[in-house]
Amino acid sequence: MPLKIFLSDRLVDEADAKVSVFDHGLLYGDGVFEGIRVYGGKVFLHDEHIERLYESARAIRLVIPMEAAALKKAVEETVAANSLSDGYIRLVVTRGAGSLGLDIRKTSNPQVIIIADTITMYPPETYTNGMKLVTASTIRNHPGALSPRIKSLNYLNNIMARIEGTDAGMVEALMLNHKGEVAECTGDNIFIIKNGVLLTPPKDAGILEGITRNAVMRLAREAGYPVKEEPLTRHDLYVADECFLTGTAAEVVAVVSLDGRPIGTGKPGPITNDLLKRFQELTKKGGF
Repeated sequence: MPLKIFLSDRLVDEADAKVSVFDHGLLYGDGVFEGIRVYGGKVFLHDEHIERLYESARAIRLVIPMEAAALKKAVEETVAANSLSDGYIRLVVTRGAGSLGLDIRKTSNPQVIIIADTITMYPPETYTNGMKLVTASTIRNHPGALSPRIKSLNYLNNIMARIEGTDAGMVEALMLNHKGEVAECTGDNIFIIKNGVLLTPPKDAGILEGITRNAVMRLAREAGYPVKEEPLTRHDLYVADECFLTGTAAEVVAVVSLDGRPIGTGKPGPITNDLLKRFQELTKKGGF
């Protein structure tokens, strides 16, 4: 059966889900988005994703043409229309159609697009054996340019770093910030564990404040693991006891090597596996 896509104000068949070639989302990456998970037919951490979407929109002076409650309802209706039990939602808001120029005053009719489908981020063996990373030479966006905390449609920065990773035979790549500190990976936040303490870069390191990142930090604290947000270097990752990534699509996945150096035992560690189990239990409950 063809997918049902929410476009602007109604559900349409995927073949009819079209936007103008003059839409600034297409022409300039001018818009915002969220990736959201569905577990057991329920939208996971829905409020947190909607709040971040509106924050990203406010940061780029984009007015979303729907109230938050109506947008949440549209997301849930799209999930139901596609009979989706476990899957992934891509919620997009574009600036709308405009002219062949940068002036946002010449745009109109912002587009709300909701796609609900299945997704496979990494092969199953990656979650069992862990993944290897390489450091990309492409750095994370300078916070004085486009803030990495805005989840915008312009993902070229991440894409160029991901190309470096795939060229090296990896499925992910580590990105540093303009100070040479660890920021995040191209699509995921990063954590290390050293002497039983979880460490992750702070928001001002040039990261997207991940919804899954925040959930895992909360789970870790509830389990009694100390959690600290502090600047990290590649050396910290090289000598860590464990390392893992978090993301809406990726969930929780261990990292066992960086730049050819094994991390810890070179296998997913016990705390990582414990947090993965706790996160999976959280998804079954539908949230906190």
